[in-house]
Amino acid sequence: MITISESAQQHFKKLLANQPQDTQIRVFVMNPGTPSAECGVSYCPADTVEDSDIEEKFADFSVYIDEMSAPFLEETVIDYVTDELGAQLTLKAPNSKMRKVSDDAPLIERVNYTIQTQINPQLASHGGMVSLIELTEDNYVVLQFGGGCNGCSMVDYTLKEGIEKQLLMEFPELAGVKDVTEHQAGTHSFC
Repeated sequence: MITISESAQQHFKKLLANQPQDTQIRVFVMNPGTPSAECGVSYCPADTVEDSDIEEKFADFSVYIDEMSAPFLEETVIDYVTDELGAQLTLKAPNSKMRKVSDDAPLIERVNYTIQTQINPQLASHGGMVSLIELTEDNYVVLQFGGGCNGCSMVDYTLKEGIEKQLLMEFPELAGVKDVTEHQAGTHSFC
């Protein structure tokens, strides 16, 4: 479920050496499955472990995950990166905002998962987002732009050269992508 790099494991081992005996690590998601999901790592004293917690054992410590967070932490990677500016613990949890869907899920669910986990994080860097409105009978994905994308002069380029290309590459059965947004330029627009 969770991958922890060697450098992150060493970092946790050093941190735990200064804690009371039997203290472990907890990884969790606050507001799992929502756009405001936040992942975190904390100490986990022995008296805070619940019977329903999932334990993942590593060489020098265990990681505890609460039952509610578990499905949203699949494919999570924790790393400890050192560069000329210092060191930083990184936690990448691609499924924290939306539960991973199976490969045999209906097409609309798989497309929405890709939008939420791959496309929206890219658009968020410009304060934008896109919502899946429908998947038509002739396999067109109908989208609505929001945030900084609404009214942006580059929205057509983003739609065709970014989103549509990415979705068609991943889902060749799609016919294309359409935008139903009533774009209104303003101070909220990125471009």
